[in-house]
Amino acid sequence: MSLDLDDLDRALLRELARDARQSAGALGRKLGLSQPATWRRIKRLQDEKVISARRLRLDAEKLGFGVTVFLGVKLAVKGRVSVEDFERAVTAIPEVQVVQHVLGAYDYRLRVVARDISDFERVLRRRIMTLPGAGEVEANVLLSEERLPGPLG
Repeated sequence: MSLDLDDLDRALLRELARDARQSAGALGRKLGLSQPATWRRIKRLQDEKVISARRLRLDAEKLGFGVTVFLGVKLAVKGRVSVEDFERAVTAIPEVQVVQHVLGAYDYRLRVVARDISDFERVLRRRIMTLPGAGEVEANVLLSEERLPGPLG
């Protein structure tokens, strides 16, 4: 069930997606609302789970992780036990930033950061290829990334 959003809700969400650190007062000034009215809208969107979190985005490259690789992982053996074991083990690897269970050629899509290609090779060989149930793996190295505003445009 989708929530009925008006133009102000959409504008508010676009502003928060651009920079979630903005105060309700600053957002209200941009949108022509009072601080309390803006806060009520934010609270309603949080209560309705339209806004689920405000996350800190770190610059991996500035933190010394200059390589990002997307991995497609196909499980060697499918079944509830192997899926749970794989998920538990892969989420414990610090270099794995995102784990997505997907439908298609692969069972999982991982976003992995490493200091350089040698470091990535170490993570791949020692951590990812040894995961329970891990089978075929395909790697795609990220060359550049552009953050898009999402469905609210």
